[in-house]
Amino acid sequence: MAQIFHPLFNPFARASIFGGVLVVVVAAWVSGILYRSPYATQAGVVRDQPVPFSHQHHVSGLGIDCRYCHTSVEDSSFAGMPPTKTCMNCHSQIWSDSPVLEPIRKSLKENVPISWMRVHRLPDYVYFDHSIHVAKGIGCVSCHGRVDEMPLLAQQHTLYMEWCLDCHRHPEREVRPREQVFNLAWAQDSAGGARRIRELGIQTRTDCVDCHR
Repeated sequence: MAQIFHPLFNPFARASIFGGVLVVVVAAWVSGILYRSPYATQAGVVRDQPVPFSHQHHVSGLGIDCRYCHTSVEDSSFAGMPPTKTCMNCHSQIWSDSPVLEPIRKSLKENVPISWMRVHRLPDYVYFDHSIHVAKGIGCVSCHGRVDEMPLLAQQHTLYMEWCLDCHRHPEREVRPREQVFNLAWAQDSAGGARRIRELGIQTRTDCVDCHR
C-alpha cells in the first residue's frame, strides 16, 4: 500500500505524542493542586456570620471553656450550638446596647434561633461522633485548630478522607490526656502517645463502616 504521509511528518507525529502525554501530566498536576486548594476544601475561608463572633476574644481573652457554648460535645455526636440565652447570660449586662449584637437581642425577643453559617461541614454520608473522640483523648485543636487565636472562625484542615485516615492510622500523634482535651494551648507530647493509646484502649480503626454508616 502506498505511504499516505511523507516522512517529513514523523517529527510532528512524535511531538504530538509527547505533547499529549505532557498535557495529561500537567492536567493531573493542576487537578491535584485544585483538589487541595482552599477553593475546593474551604480551608482558611472565613464565612460571613450574623454576628462576627470572636473565639480569640471569648476563649483566649476571657477564658471561656469550649463546653460553655458547645454543651453536648462530651455526650453527643454533635457538639451543639449555643442558644441565644447563653449569649445573653453575659450580654444582657455587657455590651447590652451594642449595634453589633442587635441580631442576638432580636433573636431573644422573637424567640427565633440565630442562623449561624456552618464552618465545618462533612458530607451527609460521613458519620462523625464528637463524644467518642473526646472520650479517647482527641483534643478540639486536632480538628479545629487554635480557635483561641482566631478573631473569626475558619476551617483549618481539608476534612478529606485521607486526612481522617492519617489520624486513624497514627492516633499517637494526636491523643492527649483527657483533662487536656479542651486545653487548646496544651503542647503535644508525642512521646507519651503510645502509652496513652494503651491506657485508653484506642485501636487504629480504618474500616469503611466506622465512618460510612
